[in-house]
Amino acid sequence: MANAQDKYYVPHGTRWPIIGSIGLFTGFVGVSILLNGGSTAPLALLGAAILVVMMFLWFGEVIGESERGTYNEQVDKSFRMGMMWFILSEVMFFACFFGALLYARQLSLPWLGGEGSETVTNMFLWPKFENTWPSNGPARLGGEYESMGPWGIPALNTAILLTSGVTITIAHHALKANQRGILQVFLGLTFLLGFTFLGFQAYEYSHAYTELNLKLSTAGIYGSTFFMLTGFHGLHVTIGAIMLTVIWLRCLRGHFKPEHHFAFEAVAWYWHFVDVVWLGLFIFVYWL
Repeated sequence: MANAQDKYYVPHGTRWPIIGSIGLFTGFVGVSILLNGGSTAPLALLGAAILVVMMFLWFGEVIGESERGTYNEQVDKSFRMGMMWFILSEVMFFACFFGALLYARQLSLPWLGGEGSETVTNMFLWPKFENTWPSNGPARLGGEYESMGPWGIPALNTAILLTSGVTITIAHHALKANQRGILQVFLGLTFLLGFTFLGFQAYEYSHAYTELNLKLSTAGIYGSTFFMLTGFHGLHVTIGAIMLTVIWLRCLRGHFKPEHHFAFEAVAWYWHFVDVVWLGLFIFVYWL
């Protein structure tokens, strides 16, 4: 029988992609109806549950195949290329929202304020509108609100994520040096820091809604870009922290070797991406 390293691995058929697609479609329909005033929270939760079950079972299959030695070096390269393209797609995802923020601040607001060739627009539509940021639009339909400053929780969360980038790097070097104790401690610290970040962000959202009147319904374009960017980043931190926890549990079970640990590297790449995006958020959403 040929060794797995001597041939290219051809994956078997699987039902998980179609199940994942069903979960995504169900969840998106539920959330879309909710955002338009409907009441289909169970539908959105069902879609999320389908996705969670799909990911748990599918990744379980992949982990089992990896531990049985099914994959060879070519498959490892394929995994790495797939992860690189995935992270690139995430970069483009956040670039769209940063682009929307840039467009609103640097183009739309100056036009509404009468700059450039848009003097007529300002004169006839919003003659009293001033080009200032943050803004909830010319009509101020949501009333008064306070913007979220950079210091306090945002600065603390920045320090937390930067520290988590250091801890996962230490854990990675420990894994390559086969120092399992250091690996487990610093990897554990990494996902604990991630969940701590999420706890502070939840408190920040509560503070924004209850004390600053900073809501999607009141803050206009500022609120839309603020909650879209920070909310999706929080979702990515949640996913990353869960993946780090799974990797940590696998390390406790003795998985990964110094020369063979792509799953660890993939999660580390993802976590560093989350760190870099947060730095952009802190500068362009909170600070400037």
